[in-house]
Amino acid sequence: MKFSIVIPLYNKSRFVAGAVHSALTQSLAPHEVIVIDDGSTDGGADALAHVTDPRVRIVRQDNAGVSATRNRGIAMATGDWVAFLDADDAYHPEFLAALARAHAACPEADVLATRYRTVYEPTGLPLEPWPTPFCKVELVEDLRLRWMKNSPLCSSSVAVRKARLMQMTTWFVEGESYGEDLDMWFRLGDQAPVAVVNGPFATVRSAVPGSLSSIRPNTMPPFLVRMHQQALDGSIPARHRASALWFVAQHQVSLAREALSMGQRLRALHWLLMAAPRGLLNRRWQMTLAMALFMPVGVADRWQRWRLRSAEVFAQEPVQ
Repeated sequence: MKFSIVIPLYNKSRFVAGAVHSALTQSLAPHEVIVIDDGSTDGGADALAHVTDPRVRIVRQDNAGVSATRNRGIAMATGDWVAFLDADDAYHPEFLAALARAHAACPEADVLATRYRTVYEPTGLPLEPWPTPFCKVELVEDLRLRWMKNSPLCSSSVAVRKARLMQMTTWFVEGESYGEDLDMWFRLGDQAPVAVVNGPFATVRSAVPGSLSSIRPNTMPPFLVRMHQQALDGSIPARHRASALWFVAQHQVSLAREALSMGQRLRALHWLLMAAPRGLLNRRWQMTLAMALFMPVGVADRWQRWRLRSAEVFAQEPVQ
């Protein structure tokens, strides 16, 4: 298997050398590593001046956004699989080998992935290899439904078959920087199964200044607006339409809880009304309605913060 690794870089000069090192030191050697500096103002690509490995290609461009940057990397890739790695994240040395194991177990999958772990390490210090117990490969037929259990992958733990990418009319939607990755994974999941190794073979840094993952919008992101419309107009395959509508409704309930944490009861009730067609008989929807009607604002805020912390920990627990 020939893996092309695409690393979008924007103002992550402290971290990018570590990301590239983690890509190059795989037990299953990568075919190439493509770093695209998206107009960094902190000398991003200069941090790689010492890298002489011929497998590394460094491209500089004017700032165009993360989606356009990843798309350029896809277009440049010459491997038969395209893997993605954010410039402040890192692979375990066995990451590509784990993807190869997923491919061997589920050759019909066009998306290969592993679980991931999150660490608070904003300084750019190297990440030592971490233990990865042997875990089973899971074939995911409905990615949205699986996502509601816990997030099985992230942008730094995914590889996509290049042939599948070349069949798509749209890769990452340009001009968007929140949910553009989920939009891509769900559209791919509508076309073919996803194989996930249920062990953490990638590390995501949290609390890094400028990280897009730290942004929490208080309205529906564009990809969910599209998902809702596509489920209604039949663009999403029939077998996945119910889960798509359910996924959107669950996000609307989450927006209601975010509104409650900010003391916005009327806004919370608005989101609950939007989610009502899919949520009336759901315990989570009912509990949020009770919170909106009866729970003091301060208590709702503390409860929401605790729930988000607990959900982040749960999402990273490997499934045996």
